[in-house]
Amino acid sequence: MFPMNLLLLGRGKTGSLVAEVAHERRHRVQVLCAADNPQGSALTGATLNDVDVVIDFSVPGAVLANIEACLRAGKSMVVGTTGWYGELANVRQMVELHRTGFLYGANFSVGINLFFEIVRAAAPALEQQYLGQIFERHHARKKDAPSGTALTLQKIIREASATDVEITSFREGDVVGLHEMVLDSPYDTIYLCHDSKSRRGFAEGAIRAAEWLLGKKGFYEFKDVWREL
Repeated sequence: MFPMNLLLLGRGKTGSLVAEVAHERRHRVQVLCAADNPQGSALTGATLNDVDVVIDFSVPGAVLANIEACLRAGKSMVVGTTGWYGELANVRQMVELHRTGFLYGANFSVGINLFFEIVRAAAPALEQQYLGQIFERHHARKKDAPSGTALTLQKIIREASATDVEITSFREGDVVGLHEMVLDSPYDTIYLCHDSKSRRGFAEGAIRAAEWLLGKKGFYEFKDVWREL
């Protein structure tokens, strides 16, 4: 992989790790934090001119303005920020209009994407006298609830079993991210759990996603392409 020019939006814990992994993989990184980029105002032609891929790990209140500015400039994006999925259809239209590459994911960990498939395989239990529930825990500073990962799990279960499963969210301490799917019947209980020990897995997945996206056009979700990275 040739070195890329990456623009990272967001300087939180995950964003800082993304920058660290990018440097380790010999990419050049410029970082813009929220204070430097209110409502996407810093994403001008001059700022974006030499950028190969923009990676967004900002906050839900900023991400849509960032997406609009970058797509308008014809720049490909990897978006790890959640809390904006109600606008997915509109963003897809913008990607198609501006003919850019766009890859988003509720979670860039390879492990959680394996977990998605395990949950998909287990979902038919809901048609066999089991009741399901999703529990998710994150650090107290996480702004959106339910988490994007929990909403993805809910969507996967709905597609696999035509059943809507309730999500219960907890915000406490410095929990990186814990997601649990519980299937309960009169006869037994099945517990499926993924517990993130470090944000490093998210960061490595995001950089590998940016490397994969370079030169591609289209609208992609990480859970559908992670095997190709």
